[in-house]
Amino acid sequence: MANRTSPRRNPEQAPETEAPASSAATGAPRDAWVVGGNRIPFARAGKKYSSASNQEMFTAALEGLVARFGLQGERLGEVVGGAVLKHSRDFNLVRESVLGSSLSPQTPAYDLQQACATGLEATIAVANKIRLGQVESGVAGGSDTVSDAPIAVSEGLRRALLEASHAKTLGQRVKAFAKVRPADLAPLTPATDEPRTGLSMGEHQAITTARWDISREAQDEIALASHEHLAAAWDAGFFDDLVTPFRGLVRDDNLRTDSSMEKLAALKPVYGKRLDGVTPTMTAGNSTPLTDGASTVLLASADWARERDLPLLARVVDAETAAVDFVHGHEGLLMAPAHAVPRLLARNGLALGDFDFYEIHEAFASTVLTTLKAWEDDEYCRTELGLDGPLGSIDRTRLNVNGSSLAAGHPFAATGGRIVATAAKLLAQRTAETGAPARALISVCAAGGLGVATILESVPATDATA
Repeated sequence: MANRTSPRRNPEQAPETEAPASSAATGAPRDAWVVGGNRIPFARAGKKYSSASNQEMFTAALEGLVARFGLQGERLGEVVGGAVLKHSRDFNLVRESVLGSSLSPQTPAYDLQQACATGLEATIAVANKIRLGQVESGVAGGSDTVSDAPIAVSEGLRRALLEASHAKTLGQRVKAFAKVRPADLAPLTPATDEPRTGLSMGEHQAITTARWDISREAQDEIALASHEHLAAAWDAGFFDDLVTPFRGLVRDDNLRTDSSMEKLAALKPVYGKRLDGVTPTMTAGNSTPLTDGASTVLLASADWARERDLPLLARVVDAETAAVDFVHGHEGLLMAPAHAVPRLLARNGLALGDFDFYEIHEAFASTVLTTLKAWEDDEYCRTELGLDGPLGSIDRTRLNVNGSSLAAGHPFAATGGRIVATAAKLLAQRTAETGAPARALISVCAAGGLGVATILESVPATDATA
């Protein structure tokens, strides 16, 4: 992928603008293409990025994207992203990041949030506007930091502070603070438990893992493969044009190049220990760590990219979002992708085996395994998915071939952008090698019983359309 740099545009000059969208007049949808991506290396929480804010990280990822594709001074259609854990000061996080970048300040931006699917949902949002002809280009992404998570005050102290802020006399202020009890002074750290159940995501998945009888060994095999594949991809230079160094970090620091089945087997389970009827099998090795990081993806119409001599890696074909009732029903918290994928495939006339690559977010190793096992289960597919039989199996050699969240880490809102950029580049490489189209299926689970699935497709350059 070309690294295009150019001087930052003089602010007194009018920024480059988007040409009128070609499909707007005809009403015919057109393709939205992934041009490329950029992220900063992901870091384990409390380490390299311990003092970095979401805005600083997202701006770094965005500025790296701008430099890579020579977008200094350009007005893009929009920038869309978000964060799951963010301070109240970050109410306009993405717009502030745009203003801190070399993009034209006339580039619109807004925040969205859908837990772990934030980055993927942002990609879909930008792609849809491109397909409709509303914009010619845009950036999607996300940022998250556990190290700089917002610390809240108790409800009692909050109410006292609000009452005191409206007080008109000293006596009224004293009366307001007199209501505060010692226990109210304790800070509240961000909760990761599901509000409706009080269980953590790991505990929910421990229940699902037990229900589907996923073995500890199978989970460790997924984890080991993730580290081995990510290490090989880094060593092969795959991420050289997808990652910008940040704060002295040049690679994802959760990556364990010396991981082994023996080392993974020695780890003690951490989830499910307090749950009745569950034999704990989920460890720190086969679960994603708390992570800091940010990612971005550049999307555009074919015309916009060609005018700037930029690559068309893969087009966003379609997407589907699903939700499950994990509160009152028996479905697992992270099983929504199992529902989203068959709907997506049916709408596009595809079978589960019709893909060159599968990018399934590794929230936990058992999340991947329960999803795959569900698609192979006749009863589940009939009763839960409404199918005539099993959805099918996948070729495991095509699964997360360059590693995924277990090895790279999982900064919640940034994971979708990492996956999209990785999949798009894999597809472009495959098509360049074979001269034939290639497809990738992306699946991301999210808190709240949500799941998002997306299809990307690459085609030979001569077949790429506007």
